Amino acid sequence: MLKIYHNNRCSKSRAGLKYLLDKGLEPEIIEYLKEPLSEKDLARLLMKLNRPASEMVRTQEALYKSDFKGKNFNEDEWIKIIIENPRLLKRPIVEVKNKAVWGIPPEEIEGVL
Repeated sequence: MLKIYHNNRCSKSRAGLKYLLDKGLEPEIIEYLKEPLSEKDLARLLMKLNRPASEMVRTQEALYKSDFKGKNFNEDEWIKIIIENPRLLKRPIVEVKNKAVWGIPPEEIEGVL
Protein backbone atom coordinates (compact mmCIF):
# COMPACT_ATOMS: atom_id res chain seq x y z
CA MET A 1 0.00 0.00 0.00
CA LEU A 2 1.33 3.42 -1.02
CA LYS A 3 0.82 6.12 1.63
CA ILE A 4 1.75 9.77 1.83
CA TYR A 5 1.87 11.61 5.14
CA HIS A 6 0.63 14.94 3.96
CA ASN A 7 -0.15 18.50 5.00
CA ASN A 8 -2.12 20.25 2.27
CA ARG A 9 -1.04 23.68 3.55
CA CYS A 10 2.62 22.84 2.80
CA SER A 11 3.85 23.51 -0.74
CA LYS A 12 6.52 20.79 -0.47
CA SER A 13 3.94 18.27 0.66
CA ARG A 14 1.64 19.25 -2.21
CA ALA A 15 4.59 18.84 -4.62
CA GLY A 16 5.20 15.32 -3.30
CA LEU A 17 1.55 14.38 -3.77
CA LYS A 18 1.54 15.88 -7.27
CA TYR A 19 4.65 13.84 -8.10
CA LEU A 20 2.81 10.63 -7.20
CA LEU A 21 -0.38 11.63 -9.01
CA ASP A 22 1.57 12.63 -12.14
CA LYS A 23 2.99 9.09 -12.17
CA GLY A 24 -0.56 7.74 -12.22
CA LEU A 25 -0.36 6.51 -8.63
CA GLU A 26 -3.15 6.91 -6.12
CA PRO A 27 -1.68 6.96 -2.62
CA GLU A 28 -3.62 6.74 0.58
CA ILE A 29 -3.38 10.28 1.93
CA ILE A 30 -2.70 10.47 5.64
CA GLU A 31 -3.43 13.98 6.88
CA TYR A 32 -1.41 13.53 10.05
CA LEU A 33 -2.43 16.90 11.47
CA LYS A 34 -6.08 15.77 11.39
CA GLU A 35 -5.40 12.08 12.12
CA PRO A 36 -2.47 12.15 14.57
CA LEU A 37 0.01 9.31 14.57
CA SER A 38 0.50 7.21 17.68
CA GLU A 39 3.95 6.87 19.22
CA LYS A 40 4.06 3.31 17.92
CA ASP A 41 3.13 4.41 14.38
CA LEU A 42 5.74 7.17 14.37
CA ALA A 43 8.45 4.84 15.70
CA ARG A 44 7.58 2.32 12.96
CA LEU A 45 7.68 5.03 10.31
CA LEU A 46 11.06 6.31 11.55
CA MET A 47 12.43 2.77 11.36
CA LYS A 48 11.29 2.54 7.73
CA LEU A 49 12.87 5.94 7.04
CA ASN A 50 16.08 4.71 8.71
CA ARG A 51 16.38 8.08 10.45
CA PRO A 52 16.26 9.16 14.08
CA ALA A 53 13.34 11.32 15.16
CA SER A 54 15.65 14.31 15.62
CA GLU A 55 16.37 14.35 11.86
CA MET A 56 12.66 14.49 11.04
CA VAL A 57 11.97 17.66 13.02
CA ARG A 58 11.19 20.87 11.14
CA THR A 59 13.78 23.15 12.71
CA GLN A 60 12.49 26.25 10.88
CA GLU A 61 9.18 26.15 12.80
CA ALA A 62 8.71 28.92 15.37
CA LEU A 63 7.66 26.31 17.94
CA TYR A 64 10.94 24.44 17.51
CA LYS A 65 12.95 27.64 17.85
CA SER A 66 11.09 28.79 20.96
CA ASP A 67 10.74 25.49 22.83
CA PHE A 68 13.26 22.92 21.61
CA LYS A 69 16.26 24.51 19.88
CA GLY A 70 19.54 23.88 21.67
CA LYS A 71 18.08 21.25 24.00
CA ASN A 72 19.09 17.60 24.03
CA PHE A 73 16.41 14.93 23.83
CA ASN A 74 16.68 11.18 23.41
CA GLU A 75 14.79 9.25 20.73
CA ASP A 76 11.73 8.51 22.88
CA GLU A 77 11.51 12.14 23.97
CA TRP A 78 11.69 13.38 20.36
CA ILE A 79 8.95 10.93 19.38
CA LYS A 80 6.72 12.27 22.17
CA ILE A 81 7.49 15.86 21.17
CA ILE A 82 6.54 15.16 17.54
CA ILE A 83 3.35 13.33 18.58
CA GLU A 84 2.35 16.25 20.80
CA ASN A 85 3.34 18.80 18.11
CA PRO A 86 2.72 17.07 14.75
CA ARG A 87 3.42 20.19 12.70
CA LEU A 88 7.09 19.65 13.64
CA LEU A 89 7.23 16.48 11.51
CA LYS A 90 8.96 16.93 8.16
CA ARG A 91 6.74 16.24 5.19
CA PRO A 92 5.88 14.69 2.90
CA ILE A 93 6.77 11.17 3.92
CA VAL A 94 5.96 8.45 1.40
CA GLU A 95 5.65 4.87 2.64
CA VAL A 96 5.52 1.68 0.60
CA LYS A 97 5.56 -1.66 2.39
CA ASN A 98 8.79 -1.83 4.43
CA LYS A 99 10.32 1.40 3.14
CA ALA A 100 9.68 5.09 3.56
CA VAL A 101 11.30 8.26 2.30
CA TRP A 102 11.12 11.96 3.03
CA GLY A 103 10.01 13.44 -0.30
CA ILE A 104 12.21 16.55 -0.48
CA PRO A 105 12.86 17.05 -3.32
CA PRO A 106 9.95 15.08 -4.81
CA GLU A 107 12.34 12.99 -6.91
CA GLU A 108 13.50 11.32 -3.67
CA ILE A 109 10.17 9.47 -3.74
CA GLU A 110 11.57 7.26 -6.51
CA GLY A 111 13.59 5.51 -3.79
CA VAL A 112 10.49 3.67 -2.57
CA LEU A 113 8.56 3.17 -5.82
